[in-house]
This record gives sequence, C-alpha cells and structure tokens, in this order.
Amino acid sequence: MKQKIAITSLASISPLGNHPDAIWQNYLSDKTLISTEEFNSKNQFVAKIPFDIRTEIDILKKSDTKYKALDETVLFAILVSRQAIHKAGWKEGDEFGINIGSSRGATQLFEKYHQEFLETGKTATLASPTTTLGNISSWVAHDLKNSGPEISHSITCSTALHAVLNAVAWLQSGLATKFLVGGSEAPLTAFTIAQMNALKIYSKENDSFPCKAFDLKKTKNTMVLGEAAAVACLELGEHKSALAYVEGIGYATDDIEHNISISEEANCFQKSMKMALQNTKLNEVDAIVMHAPGTLKGDASEYRAILKVFGKNPPMLTTNKWKVGHTFGASGMLNMELALLMMQYNYFVEVPFAEKQPQKTAVRKVLINAVGFGGNAVSILLSK
Repeated sequence: MKQKIAITSLASISPLGNHPDAIWQNYLSDKTLISTEEFNSKNQFVAKIPFDIRTEIDILKKSDTKYKALDETVLFAILVSRQAIHKAGWKEGDEFGINIGSSRGATQLFEKYHQEFLETGKTATLASPTTTLGNISSWVAHDLKNSGPEISHSITCSTALHAVLNAVAWLQSGLATKFLVGGSEAPLTAFTIAQMNALKIYSKENDSFPCKAFDLKKTKNTMVLGEAAAVACLELGEHKSALAYVEGIGYATDDIEHNISISEEANCFQKSMKMALQNTKLNEVDAIVMHAPGTLKGDASEYRAILKVFGKNPPMLTTNKWKVGHTFGASGMLNMELALLMMQYNYFVEVPFAEKQPQKTAVRKVLINAVGFGGNAVSILLSK
C-alpha cells in the first residue's frame, strides 16, 4: 500500500441489529439469529432483520414519493449510508465516491414485475429502471447529494469486498480522497430460496444451529440466506478517528471447475491471501474471518487453503454465517464489521460448535475473506 487507507466508520443493518452495542452483544451470545418462515408452502430457514429496523425501512419508503418504487436492496443501502457518513463526519454534498453492489440486486421487485407480466402481458413503467444493479449507488448518491463518482457492480458473494478493492485503487491513484463502499442484499424471496434448494446447498438441519458454517465434521450442506446491508467510509491517510486501516488487499479467480464451486484447495483464496499478506509476517495475523458459507465444499476448501498458506498452526478462525446466514453481496462487509469489533474489544468471537480456540494473542490484525460463485476471491488485511 502506497498510502494508508483509514476506515473511519461502518454502519450496517442485519439480523444482528443496527447499533454497534447491540450487534456486539448479539455476537457474544451463542444463540443463532436464524428462524423459519414459509416459502412455497414449506417452512424454510432464514435470517431476517429485526422488526424495529423493518419499521425504519417503512418510514424511509414513505418519506419520499420516489422511494415508494424502490426495492429493499436500495432502501437498505440508503439507510446504512446515511448512518455511515454521519459517523464519519461527512456531510451531504461532500465530494466522495460511492461503490455499493449487490449479488442479486432488486430481487423482490423483479419477481413482482415478472409475475405481473406473466398475468397481464404488460409491465409497469418503472420496471426497468428500478431493477438494474446500478440502481443502488445511483439512489444513494441522490439521497446523499455527493459530488463524486458512483459505481455499482455484482461479483456475487464477494461484491462488498470488491467494492473495497475498487475504492483502494481510486484512493491510491489520487482520483479521490474518500469513498463509501459496501453491499446490500434482500434475497428472502420464494424464487431465490427455491434456487438455493435446487442447488442442494440449503439447510434442512433439525438442530439448534441450522447453519453449520465452519463445522468441518458436518455431512450435509447447511447454507441459510440472510438479509443485510453494510457500508464503510474509507479515507486516504492517517486519521485520529480511524477504526482500523486497510493494510493489504488481495484478489484472485479460480479456473471454473463447476458453475458454483471453487477448487478443492481454494486456489483463489490461496492467491488472494498471499497477495494481501505479501508485506506482513504470517505470525502477525491474529485472526481470520472466513467466508465459510456452511456448505460442505465451501467450508472445507477454504480451510485447506488457509492451512496451505499458514501451515498447521493458523491464526484463530471464525465466521458469522451460523448466526446471520449468508447475506450474499453484503456478507464481506459484515465480515469486516466482525473483524473491527473483535479488534475494538480485543476479544475473539468463536463459533460455538467448532473446535475451541483459546485466545492467545491480542486481536490487532485480522484477515477477511469472501468468495462468490465461480471463485472470485478477495482477502483484506486490517490492522489497528
């Protein structure tokens, strides 16, 4: 890194809540936040945002006549973006870039409009502009009145961390000094869950932990979907108010062996982690927040990749998907949030059903992983 990149704020809405204290308390609990809801006449596991946040979303939607037509992915992103820039001390109209993406985009609206088309042969006037992936950053920019660039993208489940990569490039180039980055996902729809069931990766566990993310002894796929949005404010240089610094970035893409899987030893993760750690001694990394989606191949291949990079004694390993489900494009930023909280409180959050890992060191440097369909891996190293 030519210059330091400071993380000056992070805001999120997820099944954990939207206030840092509440989020941390939820992490300290061994209880999952996954529940059940009926989709396609069957009860399915899902992780939903709390009712009080749903109320805030409804208020936001009614606050502007234009917002009534927006998908929840956009409304989620607007709400957390307002919170993030307030925490960072940025103001409406400031010059900063925006890069917020989504894996699936406006899933709810797209399904609604498509159903209307099947029934009537016609579609609503706003069907196209409200279901494009560029819709998220554009509306956040409209809401915040920023004067910098606005970018949206979808790189499946590594979308949020790819936004971080992109912002780092802009900041290091001198084309910007501040960037708002993250991901938003509202995937709890009947069609989306049906797709995950068709892939045979969705959880059918009759257990107190429906998602067995990072349980290397499991014999079934246990992925569960969750809804969330999370964004961070990145600034060039050192800042007194910095939560942490981006010390290293890495990325890689696997040769596609299957439409949804990564290689057996997650070659993409091996490459992305090595790139992020190229200026860091391996023993300086205190913890890794894994992608670990709760699938057999996904969890095992990432773990094998970590052992390939770090050897038989890796850093402390954790994940949050057993608690909040897989939030697709937002998941990487929720991983960053967990990393920042562990660094702030100097406390390692374990996976309750995984092998115990006694905390032996202070949590000062944390590596974050994310990967999507096709093996689009990203690794980000954070330091105090």
